[in-house]
Amino acid sequence: MLHGLWSPGAGLKLWDDETHTGSEPDLPSAHAHVLGRTFRHRVEVSFPPAGGQSHSAKIPAIGLAPADAADLLLRTPEEHAGISGDLRYLAHVARGIERWVRGGRVVPTLVLLDGQWWPRWRLVGGERQRAWASELAVAMPAVQRAVGRPKAVLDDILAELTDPIVRSVLGRPSAEHPLLTALVRDDVYVEGTQQAAGLLDKWRASLTVDEPSLVLRLLEPDDDAEGTEDEALWTLQVCLRAEGEAPVPVPMNRRMDAALLSTAVRKLGEAVSAYPLLRELPKQEGTLDLLLPTSVVIDLVEHGAAAMQATGTTILLPRAWTRLDPSMRLRVESPPVTKAAADRAVGMDELVSYDWQLQLGDMVLTEAEMHRLAVAKGDLVRLRGQWVLADGGQLARAAKYVAEHHGDGTPLGALMREMTLADPPPAPVQDIRAGGWAAALLEPGAVPEQIALPAGVNATLRPYQQRGLDWLVYMSRLDLGAVLADDMGLGKTLQVLALLAHEQSPTPTLLVAPMSVVGNWQREAAKFTPALRVMVHHGPARLTGVEFDAAVLEHDLVVTTYALMAKDRAQLGEQSWRRLVLDEAQHIKNSGTVQAKAAVAIPAEHKLALTGTPVENRLDELRSILDFANPGMLGKPADFRKRFSVPIEREQDEGAVSRLRAITSPFVLRRVKTDPSVISDLPEKNEMTVRSNLSAEQAALYKAVVDDMLAQIADAKGMKRKGAVLSALTRLKQVCNHPAHFLSDGSPVLKRGQHRSGKIALVEDMLDSILGEHEKALLFTQFREFGELVAPYFAERFGTAVPFLHGGVSKTKRDAMVESFQSEDGPPIMMLSLKAGGTGLNLTAANHVVHLDRWWNPAVENQATDRAFRIGQRKNVQVQKLLCVGTVEERIDSMLVSKQDLADLAVGTGENWVTEMNTAELRELFRLGEDAVGE
Repeated sequence: MLHGLWSPGAGLKLWDDETHTGSEPDLPSAHAHVLGRTFRHRVEVSFPPAGGQSHSAKIPAIGLAPADAADLLLRTPEEHAGISGDLRYLAHVARGIERWVRGGRVVPTLVLLDGQWWPRWRLVGGERQRAWASELAVAMPAVQRAVGRPKAVLDDILAELTDPIVRSVLGRPSAEHPLLTALVRDDVYVEGTQQAAGLLDKWRASLTVDEPSLVLRLLEPDDDAEGTEDEALWTLQVCLRAEGEAPVPVPMNRRMDAALLSTAVRKLGEAVSAYPLLRELPKQEGTLDLLLPTSVVIDLVEHGAAAMQATGTTILLPRAWTRLDPSMRLRVESPPVTKAAADRAVGMDELVSYDWQLQLGDMVLTEAEMHRLAVAKGDLVRLRGQWVLADGGQLARAAKYVAEHHGDGTPLGALMREMTLADPPPAPVQDIRAGGWAAALLEPGAVPEQIALPAGVNATLRPYQQRGLDWLVYMSRLDLGAVLADDMGLGKTLQVLALLAHEQSPTPTLLVAPMSVVGNWQREAAKFTPALRVMVHHGPARLTGVEFDAAVLEHDLVVTTYALMAKDRAQLGEQSWRRLVLDEAQHIKNSGTVQAKAAVAIPAEHKLALTGTPVENRLDELRSILDFANPGMLGKPADFRKRFSVPIEREQDEGAVSRLRAITSPFVLRRVKTDPSVISDLPEKNEMTVRSNLSAEQAALYKAVVDDMLAQIADAKGMKRKGAVLSALTRLKQVCNHPAHFLSDGSPVLKRGQHRSGKIALVEDMLDSILGEHEKALLFTQFREFGELVAPYFAERFGTAVPFLHGGVSKTKRDAMVESFQSEDGPPIMMLSLKAGGTGLNLTAANHVVHLDRWWNPAVENQATDRAFRIGQRKNVQVQKLLCVGTVEERIDSMLVSKQDLADLAVGTGENWVTEMNTAELRELFRLGEDAVGE
């Protein structure tokens, strides 16, 4: 006979009573072939007393997830000799749920799982469903009761089975709204928020038509009531609300329906049990209403409302009254006529005056109002004719800060540095208002003067590129350092060339770029600004001494590399530069490197940084780039880490995010290509994670690496332990790529005609399909040796050249590779190392991007993807990120996907955080899953 047991958190377990003696048979039950599964699980079953003593046994069982369990239970007959009473009970519950579903007594809700919002169906609730559930709890079989409290077990059954039963009834109807699509397909709802979840729960509560709901309406004290604000008594009015009707107060008189009065008393008792502070309060005579002193009202809003709402009680505050959090506003005044008007430099040394203001909501407070709120005994006071709840302690600190911080004739740079000090403003900085020339710099949404397209620019600027040119010209006129942080592919090169054409400065600009894009600057300048005189300072034959000095004076733009900027620092520092431009400015993200120090040391009237990723791994990188553009603006590295890096990266402090944005946004222009207001004709980018299994050879190597690492770190500490963990992580990624990559033994890709790597077998199938559609693909890897292993294999397999661009390829060969791949009859596959090929290149001939191995840094991976997903791309771009099932690759990917971005601040993720895990966590992260090896 087949039995069923529901275990909360584990779903349905099925077992055969042939095995209830306590022994564990070697053979599966006779029912196993019927269900098509093997009895692989174990379930502990408690049996009735036999001979005066009860006993339990662990029995082989089949485990079914909720969806499979719902399907089986709905098909289980009510009467059958082979079906036990406990399984028939669960089937009865499932059929009852199905009746509620077909009666429309279910609603959607949103559940947060692993950082993502999932839509789930649940029963509406109400008196009738509670009565039905109570009957089920009483009738629960003894074997099921042994699992836990009947109500708790039944609640879990109802919660887990309702969702799949609704989906089985609905089928898969077409749906246009994202929430409806996610509901019918059981997908993640990417637009889910806590607010949306709350609204759905509120809607559910409104649908319990069986009985009116309890509403507690908070009424303000009379304006003419005697006594101080602290002595005022508020009325908490008890109301009942039927579906679709307004709340109605509950009087205690003979005309009141006895059943409704009983309902109100019962529900009020539930609310008071949830919030006991109401228990001892006086009542309004002749009603159920409660009288609350101001101190209780404050606690009610902060704590009690949430506790009572969990019981289904609605709290109505007067006049949509709610808590108001204080915020800071900065007013900056600058002279209406600046030195810039006379073509003289301004920069961070220009004098401004400033004052801080304090506001609550939209109200900017006067000194008298700040004093009134700051000295109030409680946090609830009357302000401008209405009651306001605010943190009195924070208001007092903010009022003191406003009184102490103001200045006349203060350099703009000093004002910015003040905001980076260890003593931050006591409230978030939400608004900056400015007058004079500073308005176009500091005020959000302010637009600098529009610049006409310069003569000699052979291009039509897109609207966002025109705005970029306007902003660059404005910052250049003021000699304020700037960071143009447009997404990769939005035309930063063109905007800078247009700036040079507009300015026509007699003093040349020095541009520093990675070697891989030096040729791109030459080509783009020749194409868009042919009159611009460009000189490339590169190679062993480059000019030096007086020849270099003379050549610089004869050119408008001098292009060199980061390596030569550091090497020729002295010679470059002797020149007079109008501007120093750093392309791919993330190359100076570490302020301690010789390249970063050289960039800061080379003098120039104006400094400009170009980067698609101002932050790759740590916020210190943003500080380094901005310190190049405007030295000292963000203060000392230690102060910046204390004020911003630690609070944001470790504590996810949104207040620190808003302060950092307020400081940096005037000097950073950031647009992303996925914003339709920026660019509407870019095709879609579809990203997906593709999983492959390991081969048996890979699995054996993987286990050996993990065992070796655990042995090494058993007694290791400090840098030795971190080094062992990072080394193991690298070796495991090599194993996941291919055994020959890990072994470095020169062995072939195939063995006896069979693939040794599940990942390469999968990529081969993907390329076969891509080439069959006559399309092109980019393959990215972080390992040069891996590219050198598989590029020749793919070339032989598909009968085509497969160029491999990496750090060892010369500039001439790089340019030839790019030109060949971009041509219509060029090779359909190109392999690139993530570092050398991940920036600056235009490879729009490809509309497929495959990341063979992961660096766990979204910013870097997106840069690589943007070689194809950029202006000029006409096809939808398919991005596929490979990882191996059951390995560290899959687990780290899951952790990163669940991590939420903080207030649109791009804080990337590297790999060093793995080294901070304890040994147990590392063992779990690195372990090889049972499903890792393919068939």
